[in-house]
Amino acid sequence: MPTFSSYDGTLLAYHVEGSGPVLVCQPGGPGRASVYLGDLGGLTRDYTVIRLDSRGTGDSATPSDPATYRMDALVPDLEALRVHLGLETMALLGHSAGANVVTLYAADHPERVERLILLTGLVRAAGLTPIGMEEAYAARSAEPWYADAVAAWTAWDELPEDASEEDTRPLRLAGAPFSYGRWNAATEAHATAGLDQFAPAARDGFFPGYTPDRDAITTKLSALTAPVLVVAGELDVSPTPAAAAEAAKLFPSATLVTIPGSGHFPWVDNPADLTAALTP
Repeated sequence: MPTFSSYDGTLLAYHVEGSGPVLVCQPGGPGRASVYLGDLGGLTRDYTVIRLDSRGTGDSATPSDPATYRMDALVPDLEALRVHLGLETMALLGHSAGANVVTLYAADHPERVERLILLTGLVRAAGLTPIGMEEAYAARSAEPWYADAVAAWTAWDELPEDASEEDTRPLRLAGAPFSYGRWNAATEAHATAGLDQFAPAARDGFFPGYTPDRDAITTKLSALTAPVLVVAGELDVSPTPAAAAEAAKLFPSATLVTIPGSGHFPWVDNPADLTAALTP
């Protein structure tokens, strides 16, 4: 497993699979080990996929300064990885919360981005907020798991702030079907594995203290000439396709693609359509 020393000396790990052009992947969660991305539905047939374990997650070391878990403090880690890999420019994919990090990277280093992919990511870094979540939840009301999932989310909201990971674990799993286009053995296995893939400190430190400024970010992004692809899941609750469309507006020019029958993890729900969308 390869590693590199980032800007502050934190030792970060990354995982390499496949062959072809390099695609660097920033995981989401936030605070989730990159193993959950797998091969992104077979994308490794066409790309050398590099999955970065963000600081404090997966096989990467814990930083000495907890403030460096914040989304904007992860941007220098991507730049350190680019330098380590010897890449002049990077094709960059950010999933979910990781879309915030790659968007901030593109804003700070537009000349280093070869291609940018936002995969089911709500860009809170630019002040974007959810759109149509309640309608997206309600659209799944005929599903056999719906009542239990709603009850689990309600119970989770009512837990005290100091609730333990073990307290939330069964509720997270019961509410997980909302994240997938269909609930079956494969998606349940993906959700169950995910319960042990989060680093609480990295998760909890991702958003606090960051102040979004859409105008400032879009001004910086105006210098981005690389192609941008924004991918939404048809059944995703956050971002919904409408919210993903708002993310596309951050860029001078972006292509928006919606993966049919998919939730937040399109490579699990509909890998064929996802790989077709991601492969030029």
